[in-house]
Amino acid sequence: MCYSFGRNTGGYPEGGAVTNRLSYKRRDFITLLGGAAAAWPRPLAAQGQQAAVPVIGFLNSASPDAFAPFVSSFLRGLEAVGFVDGQNVMIEYRSAEGQPDRLPALAAELVRRQVTVLVANSTASALAAKEAASTLPIVFLTGGDPVELGLVASFNRPGGNATGVSFLVNKLVEKRLELLAELTPNATALGILVDAGNPNALTDTKAAQVAAQKIGRRLVIVTVGSKSELDAAFMALVQQQVSALFVAANVSFIAWRDQIIALAARHMIAASYSGRDFVVLGGLMSYGPNQADAHRQVGVYTGRILKGSNPADMPVM
Repeated sequence: MCYSFGRNTGGYPEGGAVTNRLSYKRRDFITLLGGAAAAWPRPLAAQGQQAAVPVIGFLNSASPDAFAPFVSSFLRGLEAVGFVDGQNVMIEYRSAEGQPDRLPALAAELVRRQVTVLVANSTASALAAKEAASTLPIVFLTGGDPVELGLVASFNRPGGNATGVSFLVNKLVEKRLELLAELTPNATALGILVDAGNPNALTDTKAAQVAAQKIGRRLVIVTVGSKSELDAAFMALVQQQVSALFVAANVSFIAWRDQIIALAARHMIAASYSGRDFVVLGGLMSYGPNQADAHRQVGVYTGRILKGSNPADMPVM
């Protein structure tokens, strides 16, 4: 867990008449030219005429900017098994920009593109990929339980066309809430911010309610459906006298993290996040798995599938 706090060469044949030398010279030049053309690096599109280059579809729930560090980790995982974007593999990126309702159409678009492997970097994108592709290999990254979500039959034997990495961050709700309560002993009310479009929202909320009851704190639940609702959500927390906030693990919140961090600071609300990237940008504290490493593992799994491994036989990490 990551626990973070903020601040030819060639020659001519010897001998022979001058005319023979000229004949050799012409023939060798043509041969050399043909060899150079064959060896000269060509664009992937031209190479595709000779051998098909695999294409990875990357379905991103958030914005490209927000996920740039994680995508870099994914690319490092790919390179570890011998695949380099732009050389022997191509990647088609599609981003929902924090709008989960766009994911089904984007997933269907990648399937029509006939990608070789479909990568989904959140629970919502994984479910959209699973719905759009019944046989296409899928590598997912989810904070929830992939068995409970219906993505795989079991951790050890996924059994279908999907496998991937689950960091089970949704199982850490109780621990995160306890740490937040320890940090703010005078806060009688704790808040939880959840995204209505997150498939794990209900599970997170129930777990937080149980945890709050155990430690004797009142829990205020605030739900948002879009970035534009964040200001009103924080005003509601202030009205409820919430001074400590649990920000649920959610890919949309990663896309909106700058605004969430700024609002928490403006209203003097101590906030706990699921990833250290929030703390790097000025958030107070985080407790959760290393998402960069999880994305690297997704890259490794994607490369293994490109080499012929069957996702049905690859245990969920």
